[in-house]
This record gives sequence, structure tokens and C-alpha cells, in this order.
Amino acid sequence: MKSEIFHYAHGVSAIDSGYVRHLHAAIHFVVEQGRVAIVDTGTNDSLPQVQAALQAMDLAEDSVDFVILTHIHLDHAGGAGAFMRAFPNARLVVHPRGARHMADPSKLVAGAAAVYGASEVRRLYGNILPIDAGRIIEAPHETRIHLGARELLCLDTPGHARHHISIVDRGSNAIFTGDTFGLSYRELDTDGRQFVFPTTTPVQFDPEAMHQSINLLMSFAPRVMYITHFSELRDVERHAETLHRLVDAHVAIARREARPGPDRHARIRANLAHLLVNEAEQFGCRLGPAEVLKLWEKDIELNAQGLDVWLDTL
Repeated sequence: MKSEIFHYAHGVSAIDSGYVRHLHAAIHFVVEQGRVAIVDTGTNDSLPQVQAALQAMDLAEDSVDFVILTHIHLDHAGGAGAFMRAFPNARLVVHPRGARHMADPSKLVAGAAAVYGASEVRRLYGNILPIDAGRIIEAPHETRIHLGARELLCLDTPGHARHHISIVDRGSNAIFTGDTFGLSYRELDTDGRQFVFPTTTPVQFDPEAMHQSINLLMSFAPRVMYITHFSELRDVERHAETLHRLVDAHVAIARREARPGPDRHARIRANLAHLLVNEAEQFGCRLGPAEVLKLWEKDIELNAQGLDVWLDTL
């Protein structure tokens, strides 16, 4: 199976993981002197695309030294067990909070089933395979790993999830941010500009932590961010300002709709949909409101869930 390879500067590449729809979730490669680190895995179904991409880049499967997970949500980590079986020299790098769930994914799968339903989890992710704990590297804040002579610095970046790391790549002056630095779907690109919107996560949204994580990432003055949804994000100073503003807008919506009742979730979701459409219109997006909402339907639902749960923690 072949997948388009997006080649960027300094040995960084990406492919579409094939998750949900075209250009929804990226898998990134860092290549240094013939050695490879893979950032995020997509699902089990993503493995053939990754193997084909390695072959197209004249890289053997035993050249993969690291599989790095920004966090353990299954669209980022569902294929990790299959990847580790396919790449015999690889070690898995993951936040300490996520390590035990990679060794024994049963609770992870149960948690996903609580959000999406068991049948949907099976359809999307298949059988989540456990990983030998001896091959797992726990990466607390400021863990450094070395890909040949290239340093990859792991930062603890909660806000979207408490088990989230971002990876500063010294070799490209870029950061792999998973979901901490928001979502940016290529369908909304307009005149070379990119649209960005935050993602709260269903159960661990922490707005203050997200603000702090964004500021931490920006303190490294990165040239670009590589986000999972979807890939290279430029003009990062502008996007950081937008994300700060929109995180605050999410919080304001939640507080405004905080009164209890069976319709609270629906009220929050409707307000988020309005926020998204208004932002897209202000941005100058050429897609109509219905097209924008169709692309972001699942994300708006998950953001609403995240705000709903967050309100219950106050």
C-alpha cells in the first residue's frame, strides 16, 4: 500500500495515517544518518503505509530506533503494539502516565469504548496489542533521546491530556506537538494561510495547563510545528495567539452554559459550532458553514465533551 510522502526540511517527512478520512491524521518521520524516529502511529491499519514509506525512502525496518507517542489516545497510539512488532530495534517513547497502558492496553481500550462505544472502537482500531515493558522508555519532562547525533527533547505538555509530551527536534528547529498546539486541517487553507482551532479532549481538558504548554513550546522559538491533525504548521506566533484566544473562548462558552440540565452538552456543542463557523468566516475560508461543520463534526463533539467534563471538576 502506497501513501503520499510529504517531505519537509531537515529530514522530516509525514504521511497520512489513513485514519477516518484523507488528511485527517499524520504520522511523522525524523531521519538522521539513516536512523529513524516515528512520531505517533495512527492505528494498526496505518502500519502498511508506514512500511511502504520507509521502503520508498530506502530505509530498512531495522533502521527504526524509536516510536514516539505524543500521547496515548488511540488515533495517535492505537498502532503502537503492531509497530513495535514490525520494527525489531525500536524502543517506544511515551509519557510516564501512558507507559503502563502501552504494556497493558485493556484500560485504555475500555476508556475509549466509554467515549465512542465498544463496537466503534473495534471498527476503528482493531486489536490493540500490548508492548513488552522492557522496550518502553518513560519520558518525563526534559527527557533527551538521541537519534544518531540528533537530540530530541521531550517536554511534558498537558492541557489536552495529562499523558501528553511534545518533542523538540533540535535538528530542524521544530516541535512535534500532537494535539497540544491544536488542529489545522488542510481543507481550510486559504491563500497560503492556515486555520487553527484548539482540541480539548473528552476527559482531561485543563485550560490553564494548555495556556502554559503553548507558552512553553513558544519559548523554544520554533520555526514550525508538526501537529498530528494535520502536519506542518507555519506562522506559529500568530497561531499561538489564536489558540490562547480560542481556549479562553471555549472556557467562556462553558461558563456561560454551566447551569445543569440534560441539555447542557447540546448547548455547549451548539455554541462551539457557532464559534468555529464564525472563526472560519473571519479567516476568509472559502468553504461554506455546512462544509466546515461536516469536517469538524467529531472534533466539535469531543470539544463539547471536554468542556462538559471540565465543568464538573470546578
